[in-house]
Amino acid sequence: MPTKKRPILTVIIILGIAVLFLGTLMAIVLTFFGPSSSLSFGQKIGVIPIEGPIMESQSIVTQMVRFKKNKAIKAIILRIDSPGGGVGPSQEIYREVRRTIKTKRVIVSMGSLAASGGYYVAAGANKIVASPGTITGSIGVIMQFVQLKELLKKIGISMEVLKSGEFKDIGSPHREMSDEERELIQELIIDIQDQFVEAVAEGRNLPVESVREIADGRVFSGAKAKELGLVDLLGNFQDAVDLAKKETGIEGEVDLIYPKRVGPSIWDLILRGATKAIYESTIKALKTHIEYRWEGLPHSLE
Repeated sequence: MPTKKRPILTVIIILGIAVLFLGTLMAIVLTFFGPSSSLSFGQKIGVIPIEGPIMESQSIVTQMVRFKKNKAIKAIILRIDSPGGGVGPSQEIYREVRRTIKTKRVIVSMGSLAASGGYYVAAGANKIVASPGTITGSIGVIMQFVQLKELLKKIGISMEVLKSGEFKDIGSPHREMSDEERELIQELIIDIQDQFVEAVAEGRNLPVESVREIADGRVFSGAKAKELGLVDLLGNFQDAVDLAKKETGIEGEVDLIYPKRVGPSIWDLILRGATKAIYESTIKALKTHIEYRWEGLPHSLE
């Protein structure tokens, strides 16, 4: 009986090895010659999507540096569909964009939304392409505080705080903010707002005062933004590709190179779900952030 099972076992092992070999071969082919590979033939343009709230910059900055160093990639398109986000991450990406344009053309293609921090990033590029109905602008700063004093009082919880200085717990959710604290926070917001205005003026080659006049947080359509000098061209993603080709002298077909997608880890798969989403949204809501973010509903114009 055992001898009869051996041929079957041998066949299973051989089939397993063959499947593993073919899978590895396909992975190699897709890695080196797929649509996202810089080793594919033809002229190449790198495309980096920036989607959703901008809460970190490392992945985008790292990819920009890779595309910048890759001599086969002639230009970079940033495809932005974002309401903005954290001040630090937005400024870090903007800085890398400004550094990159010294050696390569960077074109921004705006999706349905590229506001606040999304526009901050875009302003550093060589050219900006937006649809007529793109929501953009929102040049401004927002800082929000959660106030839990009355809620904690109702459930019988009180806080005792020991601090090294008068303003160490400024913005605490456990007490109301004093007038002096509000003034300090407002000074901080104005300082960071000035940084935004100066970055837009530098990136768009506009007078600081003309940018300041429209830097009250209002949003614009892509068409209005073009009138104001915040956008260069009205069009879609393909128009941005054509512009990148024109700016770099590329003729004929072009290969669009996207960042390699990294799949979720086992830990991510285990933790993903409603519980994690509720936990993270609650923690984020309780944290105080200073942001370049538009607080409107991104999909309210449909």
